[in-house]
Amino acid sequence: MKKIRLITPVLIGILSFMTWSFVETKSTKPSLNTNPNMQNNTKPYKKAFVDYDVFEKLTAEAKVHRSTRLIDFKTFNQYAKEENTIILDTRSKRMYDKMHIKGAIHINFSDFTQDYLAEMIPDLNTRILIYCNNNFEQEPVFIEPFPTKMAAPISLESSISNIQEANYTMALNIPTYINLYGYHYRNVYELDELISSKHPGLELEGTDVQK
Repeated sequence: MKKIRLITPVLIGILSFMTWSFVETKSTKPSLNTNPNMQNNTKPYKKAFVDYDVFEKLTAEAKVHRSTRLIDFKTFNQYAKEENTIILDTRSKRMYDKMHIKGAIHINFSDFTQDYLAEMIPDLNTRILIYCNNNFEQEPVFIEPFPTKMAAPISLESSISNIQEANYTMALNIPTYINLYGYHYRNVYELDELISSKHPGLELEGTDVQK
């Protein structure tokens, strides 16, 4: 009886230690594939250089800065004649070749990098005037009308959008301004006025401009 009494507490201690060790090992083992978007057996991946939170912060700063940099066409033309000023067209090369404001230089928006901008516009204090298709009320002076970037409601009966009912625009001016601001170009002015393509003060160049 004495031997049984002596052995029993020892067995209970051993079993308790083994149980605790199993639970501790299981709880401290690192878990894999915790990302809900990752499929089973997929290894964790290195995050891309994309940070939406930083972009939102930058956009908020640029919005405040831009609010005092929206100008009418008269001021746009006046600034364009002054020293250390350029007119920048960031549309595609195809659209630039078809039509652009006379004297505008071309840098495709998709080519924006700090190095390339520094090569094209080395002085951060350069006054930069920007515009896009959405600045033009297009009368028949072009061989082919230029598309205005608008997102229009899509009819349930048709896949064709009705531009007259558009409730928001997707103008290239805005991402251009935000990116120039982000690359430390702060002397930027945006053409805010909708002008007729037949405006007497508007000089256009390009293959689709009717003489």
